[in-house]
Amino acid sequence: MPGEQTSEGPVTVVVVHGAWADGSSWGPVIAPLQRQGLAVRAAPLPLTSQADDVAALDRVLERIDGPVVLAGHAYAGAVIASARAARVRSLVFVAALAPDEGETVADVFNRAAPHPQAPKLVPDRHGAIWLPHEAFAAAFAQHAPTESTAVLAAVQRPIHLPCITTPVGRPLWRDRPSWFLVAEEDRMIVAETQRFMATRMGATLRTAPADHTPMVSAPDVVVDVILEAVRASA
Repeated sequence: MPGEQTSEGPVTVVVVHGAWADGSSWGPVIAPLQRQGLAVRAAPLPLTSQADDVAALDRVLERIDGPVVLAGHAYAGAVIASARAARVRSLVFVAALAPDEGETVADVFNRAAPHPQAPKLVPDRHGAIWLPHEAFAAAFAQHAPTESTAVLAAVQRPIHLPCITTPVGRPLWRDRPSWFLVAEEDRMIVAETQRFMATRMGATLRTAPADHTPMVSAPDVVVDVILEAVRASA
């Protein structure tokens, strides 16, 4: 593909991390995309409120000329669907949450019964929700190499209540083509919930026997889905 072109210039892939993570969680995906000649940017989210996170993504998009494919993991599904930049051509949801207009992230996260090994999540006195250390190996990335799981646990960043309790506006997936990678062995967001959201949005559905963090445990699958979206955008 190198540097997939459109009439408006080369496509840039912007990847967005979810809760308890940072941009490094996309590392195993970024390098292969770059080897394809694509420009890739990882948008850093403060995870302090949904408004703050959307604003942070918008600031990244402002710095890009040409068309964009947005890829969001988990909580970031709600963030990428709140982007309003005209240059966004398509959306890729990776084991993501995709509330519809008027819904909150918590609404869709809690739609189905949790997996038996899902951690119990309680905010601290600052309204910050931390993932228990042991949950990274048990539920967040149970298929990832031990070293990768240890790094994920070490760099985790908490998500705050306003991120998941704020109703969203009209989601961008109603107006843009979307792809959804369902992680069939996800213990954080059960596959049933992911399929419901993917079907509701009319996304191109892809599946993998992956855990909640396929960017780390099954990066080749994630790369293939993003490349599919990039080709369609071009």
